[in-house]
Amino acid sequence: MSLKNQVSKRRTFAIISHPDAGKTTMTEKLLLFGNVIREAGTVKAKKTGKFAASDWMEIEKKRGISVTSSVMSFPYHDFYVNILDTPGHEDFSEDTYRTLTAVDSVVMIIDSTKGVEPQTIKLFKVCRLRGIPIFTFINKLDRDGKEPLDLLSELEEVLGIESYPMNWPVGMGKQLLGIWDRYNNEFVHYLGDEKEEKIPLNEVDRLGHDYLFKSVKDDLSLLDEAGNQFDAERVISGELTPVFFGSALANFGVHSFFDTFLNFASPPRPRKADEGLIAPESENFSGYIFKIQANMNSKHRDRIAFLRVCSGKFERGMSVQVSRTNKTIKLNQTQQFMAASRETVEEAYPGDIIGIYDPNIYQIGDTLTEGKDLVNYRELPQFPPEMFRKVRVKNAMKSKQFKKGIEQLVQEGAIQLFKQELTEEYILGAVGQLQFEVFEYRMKGEYGVDIEFTHLGDRIPRWLTESPKDRRLFDSRSLLVQDRHDRFAVLFENEFTLRYFSDKNKDIELVDLLESNDYKSL
Repeated sequence: MSLKNQVSKRRTFAIISHPDAGKTTMTEKLLLFGNVIREAGTVKAKKTGKFAASDWMEIEKKRGISVTSSVMSFPYHDFYVNILDTPGHEDFSEDTYRTLTAVDSVVMIIDSTKGVEPQTIKLFKVCRLRGIPIFTFINKLDRDGKEPLDLLSELEEVLGIESYPMNWPVGMGKQLLGIWDRYNNEFVHYLGDEKEEKIPLNEVDRLGHDYLFKSVKDDLSLLDEAGNQFDAERVISGELTPVFFGSALANFGVHSFFDTFLNFASPPRPRKADEGLIAPESENFSGYIFKIQANMNSKHRDRIAFLRVCSGKFERGMSVQVSRTNKTIKLNQTQQFMAASRETVEEAYPGDIIGIYDPNIYQIGDTLTEGKDLVNYRELPQFPPEMFRKVRVKNAMKSKQFKKGIEQLVQEGAIQLFKQELTEEYILGAVGQLQFEVFEYRMKGEYGVDIEFTHLGDRIPRWLTESPKDRRLFDSRSLLVQDRHDRFAVLFENEFTLRYFSDKNKDIELVDLLESNDYKSL
């Protein structure tokens, strides 16, 4: 099969949601459709011992949450699917944001009983920033929830994106009869027990429930007259989100959603590099590392770098250049994933996510290319932490393991490391509280080190474009630190401290990484 055909088959996407909206349940159902698993475990299936296939880390099983970003790949009909299962806990990490740089589209799950929630808004903003196509699945239709029209209004008002409902619920909760499929012109009848049947629209009268169908027809007439028109190009450009109603847990409406989604979701697109846009059909292999995971296999203490293939064909054993160091590496140990299980991958194409063994030579953001023409992708912005803790080892005899653990876990990118210039104290920065808990858990479990945190509270980080000339300008409220790339930053206590410092020192340029997204120029 030609490279062009392989590219057109690929669908690489992430599923995003607020905690408990049903993201992992949805992932499990899609794996069932792909014949990857025989039965769906749920995240909280503690009594049966069945855990979600996408949750591999021990702490995830204990707490019933997705902490890290798993990758699941499988063929489905005429497509080859790569799902990146992003962390769903409310204290997700920078790892979640960065995963969104490696996908071509996103499925956003919204709980019909709660509507648009805070974490959904955060993740949605990152998607909009990158122009990623967004498909919305409004979940838990088998429970009584908000009115469908209210949910659409909320979606458009809170997230600022136009919507087009591809189907419409007929009843909900115990009164759920099914969904009126606008796109396929059929009625999907909910039978319960994870069963459904499709009925032509001209035959729905035989089901009775005239009052329900009348209400739905009124809603649909309103949508036809005043709603948005479906436009596939606006979907791909991220301006219009197709909306689907259903229930992942009841496995209702999920199959038709998945089939429709795959038809409209974006195949791999050209990616930004210093040299311009690189088309996926370009002959030379290239890709970039967006995630590094240490100790995926506790028996081997290994490090795996997750690489998004951007162009050309990957073949195991090929030699590539690392653009940052100009080193030539032979890629012999390469894997594809089903959460914690993996198998050797012989070849891969644009859109695919592969794991490569990392002998401690890669960094997040590294570009790997085939041939003499080096490429440097510009896909990975750095996201500023929001919470900060000083960290120290409890037992000084464990200092060596402490430094090794910090070095390896920080390289994964879920947590950021800073040092105070004079004291050499370590400061950790994270997007959410959970990352400190995961860090402490893994330092103990994987490196045998007990650590102690000192709270610095929420801080506002700003990076400096050059080394500060006068250290006396900084104090505990505007703390001067260096990140692990030796760039200077200031951790401000609050907005007032930041404004006061800026007004007093107009000659010092302060950079907000989230807004600039150009940290390589610092």
